[in-house]
Amino acid sequence: MIWLAALLALSAPTRTPDLIAQGRNAYAIWCVACHGASGAGDGSVAHTLDPSPRNFRTGKFKQGARVEQIFATLRKGVPGSAMVGFKNLSDAERWALAWYVLELKAGRK
Repeated sequence: MIWLAALLALSAPTRTPDLIAQGRNAYAIWCVACHGASGAGDGSVAHTLDPSPRNFRTGKFKQGARVEQIFATLRKGVPGSAMVGFKNLSDAERWALAWYVLELKAGRK
């Protein structure tokens, strides 16, 4: 049964304007200090972090830029970096953030 819950959690919801708006709001709270308002990795604390936060607009994603992979990073974090897993957020909030990060990558925000 645990594997079924894990599988269902990784089924990405459909990208919608409402989901992107939710992601934008969550990003402003949880992500902007490191990744910056435009996702360029230039947030107010970015200069204190080693390694530097990912630049979503130009940086490459280690696992590609699929929404499921971004969701997994938001869940687990990135070992050896300041990127923590956001266990305090619901799966719905992490999906919204993942979709918003893809908007930043595409330069749409």
